[in-house]
Amino acid sequence: MKRLLPVAILLSGCTTVGPDYRQPDTPVPANYFEPGATGTVDLATWWHGFGDPQLSALVDQALRQNLDIEMAAARIREARATEHAAGADALPSVSAEASVTRQRISENAIPAPPGSGQQGGAFGLPGSEFTTWRVGFDASWELDLFGRNVREREAARARTGAAVWSRHDAEVTVAAEVASAYLRLRTVQARIANAEAELARQKRLDEITAARVRGGLVDGQNLQAQRADRAAAAAAIAPLQAQAKAEIHALGVLTGSTPEALAAQLSAAASLPVPPAIPAGLPSDLLRRRPDIRAAERELAAATADIGVAVADLYPRISLTAAPALVSTALGSLLEWGSRSFSAGAALDWPLFDGGRRRANIEARNARQEQAMIAYRKAILTALQDVEDALARVDAGRRQIADLEQALASSRRAADIARTRSRGGLVAGDEPLIADGRSIKLQDQLTDARGALARDTVALAKALGGGWAEQQGASQ
Repeated sequence: MKRLLPVAILLSGCTTVGPDYRQPDTPVPANYFEPGATGTVDLATWWHGFGDPQLSALVDQALRQNLDIEMAAARIREARATEHAAGADALPSVSAEASVTRQRISENAIPAPPGSGQQGGAFGLPGSEFTTWRVGFDASWELDLFGRNVREREAARARTGAAVWSRHDAEVTVAAEVASAYLRLRTVQARIANAEAELARQKRLDEITAARVRGGLVDGQNLQAQRADRAAAAAAIAPLQAQAKAEIHALGVLTGSTPEALAAQLSAAASLPVPPAIPAGLPSDLLRRRPDIRAAERELAAATADIGVAVADLYPRISLTAAPALVSTALGSLLEWGSRSFSAGAALDWPLFDGGRRRANIEARNARQEQAMIAYRKAILTALQDVEDALARVDAGRRQIADLEQALASSRRAADIARTRSRGGLVAGDEPLIADGRSIKLQDQLTDARGALARDTVALAKALGGGWAEQQGASQ
């Protein structure tokens, strides 16, 4: 064994076959096409930019307790264990063994050859019984001649990095989902208030129409039409209330609790927070910031290392074995020098013909690497699209809100004029209520647009990869 050790050390430093991984060049535009805003929001904790303590508390709670994030953390532990196992395969394996065997020689055993000094079997006289004691070690080591274990460790390490980045991607997604659900809740609650104001207006119109019927100014058809409008206004409230409850239930699950856990905390209406201006930065920042891109890049690295594992299967595999032991038929003499036993050997395994299986396996690994490359490129293009779409929606939302605010201001001035004229007897008594109806409708549209802008801002933060801290970056 001592003679084999220098040869083993020399051979263990042989060539590592297969392609060496280099991160591919991925050109991206110098700037985004859609207009962006300037701001100082920290992408790692962008939800604090909304200035809503309840929103911040919910997101922070979800990042601690969300089950998707916990599952992603478990996958990291699995990947690290697999990486450790891959590293262990390159080291010698040693196992201790001990045994005791009781044996009886058959009385009809084959006689010993003449002159051997034995009568009967080779281990004792026919009909004799004896016990054999044995303690020792078994050691084996497969030499990594062509870097098979090196490539396996590279692949495992890359997949650990992919698992870490996938957890960051889960954090990005969960933070965005919690914020979107919260903003939908506040939007719906505001719309419920608008719907209730519309119902109150319809009730007042109902009273005026009923009084006109009694005065003979209009007939029953007008009253029935008005009551239909009143019933329709009432019917619009229940679906909004159900949607609000659904958002509360979603937030409960997202924060790792039961659906009804946050009902008491969130059922009371609160104002919709104003979204911050989130700077888009440069497209090149996405390659560093987006966890899904980083995960795809690590998967590409793993797929490249897998090719080397497959290529190494074409070459010889040499393994060394040794089995030192102490063997004796008497326990008292087991530890004596004369009880020593030893065996050592080397084995060569070189595939000569397998019907093309190993070559086909290499082709399959190459195809998987090509798929990983395509997935990486697609992740980059999808990220760019996500940002461009979000920027376009945010810009359109701001312009829509400005127009609706102007329309609502004009509608409210018209309603004030109608009330003034009604008090002077210049217009009918229901004219102010009709004007209020236009204002309520515009207010509802404005509320919906503000909620959409807030959620589009969340989508922009998610598209930019916001929601994880730089100091928690994945290992490469």
